[in-house]
Amino acid sequence: MTTLSESAELDFRERKKKKEKNKKETEGEKEEREREARASERERESEKRGERESRGERERESEREKRERESERERERERARERRGERERERQRERRERERGERGEREQRESEREEREERERERDERARGERDEEKIRERSSYTR
Repeated sequence: MTTLSESAELDFRERKKKKEKNKKETEGEKEEREREARASERERESEKRGERESRGERERESEREKRERESERERERERARERRGERERERQRERRERERGERGEREQRESEREEREERERERDERARGERDEEKIRERSSYTR
């Protein structure tokens, strides 16, 4: 039979072995948990990076659209300035014409232009009439 001190010594050794075994198991589990944690952290970082990239892409697209809208507004403002400038130049020209008494010349030019347009209209009507007559002659030649 074993003595009390030997029994205590055996118990102590068994407990020590169990502790070592548990310690190894917990270290293994801990390493596994750490590996999983690192993997999930990498995955989260990857997702964040993807979100940042897509967010960055959306932001760049939004900025590009904003620049396009602004440049369109600027072009419209430029066109409006040009129209104002044209109107102002036209008003100044008319004022100068009135001041010089060239209104009669302008009216004469307009009258000549109207006469020219009238002659062109008459010529176009004659040509249209001739074409119509030609078509009628062609049709009547078909019926013969």
